[in-house]
Amino acid sequence: MANLTHAIPRSQFWVNKRVFVTGHTGFKGGWLTLWLSHLGAVLRGYALPPDTEPNIFTSCGVEKLIEHQIGDVRDAAKLTEAMRSFAPDIVLHLAAQPLVRPSYTHPMETYSTNIMGTANVLDAVRQTPSVQVAVIVTSDKVYAESREAHDETSRLGGHDPYSASKACAELVAASFPLPPGQKLATVRGGNVIGGGDWAEDRLLPDFFKTIMAGEFLTIRNPRAIRPWQHVLEPLCGYLLAAEYMWTHDEPKNSWNFGPDPAAAVTVQAVAGKLCALWGQGAFFTVMPDDHPVHEAPVLRLNAKKAWQDLAWRPGMTLDEALAATVAWYRAFQAGEAMLDFTLSQIKAFCQYE
Repeated sequence: MANLTHAIPRSQFWVNKRVFVTGHTGFKGGWLTLWLSHLGAVLRGYALPPDTEPNIFTSCGVEKLIEHQIGDVRDAAKLTEAMRSFAPDIVLHLAAQPLVRPSYTHPMETYSTNIMGTANVLDAVRQTPSVQVAVIVTSDKVYAESREAHDETSRLGGHDPYSASKACAELVAASFPLPPGQKLATVRGGNVIGGGDWAEDRLLPDFFKTIMAGEFLTIRNPRAIRPWQHVLEPLCGYLLAAEYMWTHDEPKNSWNFGPDPAAAVTVQAVAGKLCALWGQGAFFTVMPDDHPVHEAPVLRLNAKKAWQDLAWRPGMTLDEALAATVAWYRAFQAGEAMLDFTLSQIKAFCQYE
């Protein structure tokens, strides 16, 4: 599965590192917690309860692998106490309202969580002297819309509340006055796919929910182009970014993590690949073009900076990423032990035992 030329996180770096993770109950946070636990890190998670049922946090028993604390990043006092009492070396901030379409119906929740939540995390870092590195996860959608591939110097923007809130989080991070010795990176990933995602209004979760219910998928925006990548790709980048910041004398930095340009394909093409992989008569239909919600028609990322600084490369082709995702949901449907199955996919990605 893995491209052997890509860098992977080093267990000798992460073993016994104290790592504070926000959003560990979410899709990406669950995968990241599993990976860090496997690397030997000492973990505390701070997040709201999982917001879907099922979810990867419960399916894989993530709570058993981390010091688990329920909390909202908008509660500054509780967050700061949770971080200070744990005294982490590294903070990884993933907690967010992560979806475009719900941001239209809940804009204030989106702004308060993604902007003030980020500010609260950084203020907690500022008040926790043990922290040496903080990594703030934003999104490929922080950039102003363009048909060109965005690099880290591209203009920030945001047509919808979600995208604007993440662009604002970038500005908060860039301007936040951390004390000397504390270092900060922001990381921007493309559209992630992988097992254990049950969110609403996302192509792959919608596909698996409908197909398991014996129904068929209806897609919107079939011609929209997205930088599809398996969830392990950007998570690998986030961990490599933390390692880099730990060993380099740079107060702030940022990186994009996006797939090979061949993986930037349309929604309709991905839906077709999913149906072919699942088989059993799976098919999809296309919703009429009358959507009240604006979504960017094209999103592409330029990840050359990550290639140069971090030796990060995409480890999976789009077809491999889709096959791994289908395999995860088939295992879930069959009632397999999902912690073991998910760890097996992490190990295959990294090619270690």
